[in-house]
Amino acid sequence: MRAVRRPEVRLPELQPYDGGELESEGDYDGLEFADADWAGQVARGARFMDCAVRRCALDETVLSRARIIDSVLSGVRGVGTDLSQASLRDVEVSDARLGGAQLHGAVLERVVVRGGKIDFLNLRTAKLRDVAFEGCVLVEADFSGAELQRVTFDDCTIARADFTGARMKDVDLRGAAAVDIARGIDRLDGAVISPTQLLDLAPAFATAIGVRVE
Repeated sequence: MRAVRRPEVRLPELQPYDGGELESEGDYDGLEFADADWAGQVARGARFMDCAVRRCALDETVLSRARIIDSVLSGVRGVGTDLSQASLRDVEVSDARLGGAQLHGAVLERVVVRGGKIDFLNLRTAKLRDVAFEGCVLVEADFSGAELQRVTFDDCTIARADFTGARMKDVDLRGAAAVDIARGIDRLDGAVISPTQLLDLAPAFATAIGVRVE
């Protein structure tokens, strides 16, 4: 197993943002967004570099094709956040509370997701390279058709995940606190699991290959 290359985010001295609503194709550099309500705002293709987004509400916020680079997102929350086809590079996400976040077609490189809970995360056809999930809860995450390379799930609870059509290389599930795979159990080629996890997943493996256990 090749180790995950983690982000090393060193933020400069940040300036508080007071520019009103976000803008599509907006360019945000060296800014701190704190306790902002971005519900329903549209910022397609926006660029965030060396930024901190803290405790902001992201309900139905549209950030499709956004680029988030060398930044931290802390305590963000919301339902239906649209980050489809976004690019996240050298990003730390901590204590997020999200539901139905859309990251289909997104590219995540050197990203850490630490703590929090994300329900119905849509990562269909996304590309994940050097991504570490740490101590978070992922409920019904959809990795269908995604590419995962050097991805770890340390102390995470993975519930009813869908890996249909996913491609994996150096994916380490051994540190997960719980692993429940609803679909795509046959796509774990390229992943490593523990002996205990093998026993837990045995019924799913048997179903996948058509073995009846009585």
